[in-house]
Formats: sequence, structure tokens, C-alpha cells
Amino acid sequence: MQSLKHHFLLAMPHLDDPNFKGTLTYICDHDDNGTMGVIVNRPMELTLDALLEQLELDASECLQRDLPVHYGGPVHKDRGFILHRGSNLPWDSSLQVADDLALTTSMDMLKAIAEGRGPEDFIVCLGCTAWQAGQLEDELKQNTWLTVEGDASILFDVHAEQRLNAAAGILGVDLNLMTREAGHS
Repeated sequence: MQSLKHHFLLAMPHLDDPNFKGTLTYICDHDDNGTMGVIVNRPMELTLDALLEQLELDASECLQRDLPVHYGGPVHKDRGFILHRGSNLPWDSSLQVADDLALTTSMDMLKAIAEGRGPEDFIVCLGCTAWQAGQLEDELKQNTWLTVEGDASILFDVHAEQRLNAAAGILGVDLNLMTREAGHS
């Protein structure tokens, strides 16, 4: 199977797992060792300002204090994952996902965001998603997910609550009209 890195996973309507029901996941890494991503359409009640305050970072220069922090997934729920635009990676711990998208997990980026020096476009997530080698492929065969190539404009220009439908629109699909039944030949 080709890599799903820089793809969206759209939860099918019949996926009842509360961790993933109604989610849009952005895949940051997918290889023979497994898959890792972040859910990008589940804003939490926690704001960036409150998170920075909890971390004892002065956010007085932060330009996006009111942004919500997102539930990124059920794995490493106590760790921060920052999905952002940028290919020039001055951060301590970053993974280049696509030409203009990266995932950073280091505190230096949060400090830069608090000081107004961070990337202009970013999503802060607590937690991530992860699948063991072959696990996601099995779920795809069971029609648990739809996949489509990732799109930065959906990540950063569309409100979180509308991202799933926007990604489905790339495929010309209305998830509300899909049946819970899957057909196999």
C-alpha cells in the first residue's frame, strides 16, 4: 500500500468508537512501522492562552491566544503536537510532513508562539492517533475510513467543525448520505 502520509482519514458514519466518531485525522507519518496522526476537528474547551498559562509561559505577545486546543487523539494525551505551515524547521523536534506542513512536539515552538514569533498558521493538539503496522490497512479494508490527500487550506482556512465535510467534499461525498452498510464483492 502506498504511504498515507499527508492524507486525511475521514471517519465513516458507522464508526462508533468515541475516540474517532465524526473525526478528521491528518496523517503525519505512515510506513512499515505503523501510522501516526492528529485529529484536527475536535476543539476542546481549553484555549491556547489557558494552555500557555498552565505551562507558565507569558502569552502577552501571543497573537492567537483565543485559539482552541484540539483533542489530537487517545495516545499521549498529555503531550502537545503542533501541526503548522513551514518547511524551514528551526524547532527542536519537527517532522516534515509535506512541502509546507510540519508537526512539531518541542517546547521551543510553544515559547515562540507565546512570544508572537511562531508560525502564522498552526493547530495545537493534545494527544495523537497511532496504529501498529498493518492495523490501519485492516481498518481501511473494513470500510472504517475514507482517505483523501491532505490540504493545508482545509486545516488552516476552514473552521474545525466544518473540516470533515470540507475534506469529504474533495471526494464529492456527503457523509450524511452514506449508509452504515458496506458492500464487498
